[in-house]
Amino acid sequence: MELPPGCMMPKTDSQKVCKLQKALYGLKQSPRAWFGRFTKSMRAFGYHHSNSDHTLFLKKRQGKITALIVYVDDMMVTGNDPEEREALQGHLSREFKMKDLGPLKYFLGIEVLGLIKGFFCLKEILRILRYLKSAPGQGILFTKNEDHQSMDVYTDADWVGAVDDRCSTSGYFTFVGGNLVTWRSKKQNVVARSSAEDEFRGIALGVCEALWLRLLLQDLGCVSKQPIKLYCDNKATCDISHNLVQHDRTKHVEMDRFFIKEKLDEKIVELPHIRSEDQLADILTKAVSSRVFSKFLSKLGMWDIYAPT
Repeated sequence: MELPPGCMMPKTDSQKVCKLQKALYGLKQSPRAWFGRFTKSMRAFGYHHSNSDHTLFLKKRQGKITALIVYVDDMMVTGNDPEEREALQGHLSREFKMKDLGPLKYFLGIEVLGLIKGFFCLKEILRILRYLKSAPGQGILFTKNEDHQSMDVYTDADWVGAVDDRCSTSGYFTFVGGNLVTWRSKKQNVVARSSAEDEFRGIALGVCEALWLRLLLQDLGCVSKQPIKLYCDNKATCDISHNLVQHDRTKHVEMDRFFIKEKLDEKIVELPHIRSEDQLADILTKAVSSRVFSKFLSKLGMWDIYAPT
């Protein structure tokens, strides 16, 4: 252990060591203890955990809702109850040493710009899509939409696309109210024996994400009875999903198939077929031409704030 800068020791004490009274960082239980203390304070003020995300706290009062989401020591508060937001800020200021940074500008590496049309976010989508560094004005535009309960999912898989281990890559985009909210691209763990098999795994992954988003919307007071539209460009996969007849070639994917069929029977999910040239998730699983890439970016809500109007 080295002495901190500015600490002067006489030569007679050069053989002495420092005794650590209390560790400030590095304890494994420190984050858990801090979050437990924060949770206790939020519950005492009338907030409760979301069933879908334990870092999201909600409070409903007189038909209005206030939400707080926390990541380590960064917090974001939103809602349609200004009085409650001010009261929550005062409560947290009394309980913890904190600073109000004003309207949202940065959160978890994402830059947010408030516009008349909606909210504009730059940074994370550029990193995930590996977009060109020469386009600093590109970002996702989140617009207001009256049909905010609609949910669309685009899923795709690239069969045995990895040249080293021949595993497939699954990807999905999810839209809520016409706005892109989540996306993912992930290599599958096993080698698929058919294109229908890797598509089933991709669809199951997209269904799980959509169901989680639906639960999150319910916590926020948006109870949707509309079925989730899940777009897949593999006709064989769509036909097998609606067909209960067991085939030898589908035995190895029966768990994913039954899971998807169950959601179809319950009218939770619809599985409309989409043409391959309209499948947005293609850019997450395979290389596409620059023309197709630009076309899909516009459909994802990508917008350049520096573009002339």
